[in-house]
Amino acid sequence: MLRNALPEIRLHPILMVFLVISFLTGTFVSLFIILAIVMVHELGHYVMAVYFRWRIRRIMIWIFGGVMDTDEHGTRPLYEEILVTIAGPLQHVLIYLVLLLLAQGEFIPLSLIDLALFYNTVILVFNLLPVWPLDGGKLLFLLLSYKLPYRKAYDQVILFSMAACIIGLIVQLFFMSFTLSSFMLFLFLLMENRTDWKQRYYVFIRFLLRRYYGQTYVKGLLPIEVSHESVLMHVFSKFHREKKHPIYIKYPGTQRRSIDEMDCLHSYFHERDVQKTIGEVGSGPS
Repeated sequence: MLRNALPEIRLHPILMVFLVISFLTGTFVSLFIILAIVMVHELGHYVMAVYFRWRIRRIMIWIFGGVMDTDEHGTRPLYEEILVTIAGPLQHVLIYLVLLLLAQGEFIPLSLIDLALFYNTVILVFNLLPVWPLDGGKLLFLLLSYKLPYRKAYDQVILFSMAACIIGLIVQLFFMSFTLSSFMLFLFLLMENRTDWKQRYYVFIRFLLRRYYGQTYVKGLLPIEVSHESVLMHVFSKFHREKKHPIYIKYPGTQRRSIDEMDCLHSYFHERDVQKTIGEVGSGPS
């Protein structure tokens, strides 16, 4: 019971670097304020996820943000993922209100209030950047997932995020006054997206496995038409979230045959014939 109420919290190695820098430069108070804001931000994600009964492994904290590790990978309705995602940025509104109330009293120096207001704005804006895995990048992915197949949406958001990080590094180096913190943040995000790009195939396989075992949310049908020569992975690349796909196989001439998506998934994962074509799964024209 207590384990479910209190998630495991870990500190990212890059945060340890910033801790050392803060001690050496005398900016530990600023870092403490940043971490407090980040924790409230992540608490918003966590509370909303618990409300929807998500399975949560841990929360990883890094400078200016964090990542909630969950077992829900494309299995929940899009509206749930959107609400869990925006629950973090919404906490900054609460932080603004609390800081403004504290400013009315004389318990906390106004200099600290102003500093907290500044960092609250910076963290909010930073997390809304359309870069994966920031909240803005997650919202971009969910928006793309609504219109595009899952695999295409994921690939596009990672490519876009890497391009945005490279542009951010170039701007930081040549067009703005250099700051080590912002440079390291963009570099960190670039490395994270590079890792996710290398693992994109396994992310997609996990999505298919969840679908195969009936662990995904489905609310409608979306027919797919493919050539009988298409390999199964090509067919899977057309799969959308929240949709069940009746698959229509086109054979030479005007012949067509329908097949259920579960037959394709069963052939791929149970029979393990990864090179089989959809035509072979459909056993030829009727």
